[in-house]
Amino acid sequence: MSTHQAARQRPAAAAAPGATGLRRFTAPRPPEQQRCELCGRPVAEHDHRHLVDTEQRALTCACTPCALLFTRPGAAGGRFRTVPDRYLTDPDHTLDDTAWERLQIPVGVAFFFRNAALDRLVALYPSPAGATESELDPSTWQSVLGGSRLTRLLEPDVEALLLHREHGRTECHLVPVDICYELVGRMRLLWQGFDGGAEARAALTEFFEQVRQRARAAGEAEPS
Repeated sequence: MSTHQAARQRPAAAAAPGATGLRRFTAPRPPEQQRCELCGRPVAEHDHRHLVDTEQRALTCACTPCALLFTRPGAAGGRFRTVPDRYLTDPDHTLDDTAWERLQIPVGVAFFFRNAALDRLVALYPSPAGATESELDPSTWQSVLGGSRLTRLLEPDVEALLLHREHGRTECHLVPVDICYELVGRMRLLWQGFDGGAEARAALTEFFEQVRQRARAAGEAEPS
């Protein structure tokens, strides 16, 4: 979070009685500590777990102990679900130009997750305004993506199918849903002009390079 701006103070010579005691409220404050939104325990700002609040459709920051509580199906009545940290890819499933055109995504990046409450796939893509939902018929998404093993492995609400179309080639990964919203936020911050600009494109390249490095093929044994 950003630091609070300091209030303007009077010169010391003109200070009113009690001004010294007030300085602790007007002096610049350090950045606030990121905390678990369930128990209040401090967490690392850029290295902590997330839960999906299925009622509010929102991500919640969590410490490791709280995140572990909600890995079990049905914990807390199913309201909170811990976002997993697995990254998978399916090299045998490809999308050609025709399949991509059927998705009608106006940019080269999109992600799909299964909304358990609606029992359907929801498609979103980054834009200067944030995450934008595609209005395409859900049956079309299923016909295009249903043949991938990743679709069958996808955990509702907490994982997403992340697609990237570049130079006539489409890659698809199964990823934690929180990194998709991280990407949306990064693109919104960096986006310039009609096509995003050089800085946004460089950030996108770096992001997908990190995803490729972490992803393993679906069906491959997990590292011990």
